[in-house]
Amino acid sequence: QVQLVESGGGTVQAGGSLRLSCSSSDSTFSSLNIGWFRQPPGWEREFLGAITWTASSTNYADSVKGRFTISRDNTKNTVYLQMNSLKPEDTAVYYCAADRPWYGAAWPTFEPDYWGRGTQVTVSS
Repeated sequence: QVQLVESGGGTVQAGGSLRLSCSSSDSTFSSLNIGWFRQPPGWEREFLGAITWTASSTNYADSVKGRFTISRDNTKNTVYLQMNSLKPEDTAVYYCAADRPWYGAAWPTFEPDYWGRGTQVTVSS
């Protein structure tokens, strides 16, 4: 079981930026594709984007393309979600997830095998 921990959430004004982190102490983290999801209150969980274990490719949902950027630093076992031009409708709990690339469907399909507990992001108008 891979433990994932999100951090960096908080409250920000509309138009502002936040950077979320997804970290793990697991030695396999650098071999995993990592994705970001969010779940607004009363809504289903939404896929935002993902990055391959080598960072050679990223994939984004149309709803955040151009505003959100995913990157990773495997020397720190951390994946980042940079969020710019935030809107009140971006308010949600944000989750990272890990996909074992050697198991299941090939990239760009992202099938979470492990989840973090989430971090709250609130965008005020």
